[in-house]
Amino acid sequence: MSNASHFWALILGTVAALLPLINPLAAAPTFLAITEGDTPQRRLAQLKRACLYMIGILVSFLIGGTFIMAFFGISIPGLRIAGGILVVGIGWRMLMGARDRLPREKAAADEARAKADVSFSPLAMPMLSGPGSIAVTVGFTSLASHWLDYVAIILGILVVAAVSYAILRASHRIVSVIGLNGMNVLTKMMGFLLVCIGIQFVVNGIVGVAMEPELVRGIRDALRQ
Repeated sequence: MSNASHFWALILGTVAALLPLINPLAAAPTFLAITEGDTPQRRLAQLKRACLYMIGILVSFLIGGTFIMAFFGISIPGLRIAGGILVVGIGWRMLMGARDRLPREKAAADEARAKADVSFSPLAMPMLSGPGSIAVTVGFTSLASHWLDYVAIILGILVVAAVSYAILRASHRIVSVIGLNGMNVLTKMMGFLLVCIGIQFVVNGIVGVAMEPELVRGIRDALRQ
């Protein structure tokens, strides 16, 4: 694969992996709930800050991902497997639906209404940059071998932030047009896509383990003991 093709593949891969996880369409009703009573100008200002916070959080974990892995002794295949399992769990809950989701969202919305500023919490974290998106972003460090690769991934994060901003800015119209049933269908579609992505992460991690003789010997020795 040429350098240009790899560059664009990283951008598209970042968008394809993060956008279903963040799922701004499904977050639209919650966004409206926690900003209920705000003026349009204040709601827009909080949304802008939340997207900037999201970019800062994900880029920080992307740049610091290598140091985090080295500090805790985490291998790249292990990170892929763990991240894949986490993504599968999130996608499965979205696909099958969680019975206690509405009460928890209502509690979060009630708590957010009492805060002066909700741009960082709960908007930026965990709505736009939760554990799943952070784990996937750290996992992308295994695909980056040159500074241009990091630039491509950061550009993908910027695209995801721009799409999330555009969707949440128009959230009132989207919710009124699509309706709750449409939002549920979109959430299930995103959930199925996340399950597929997560399983592929696990498969890549297992293949990575099989391709590293040192890891195989370490697992074999541990089983013998």
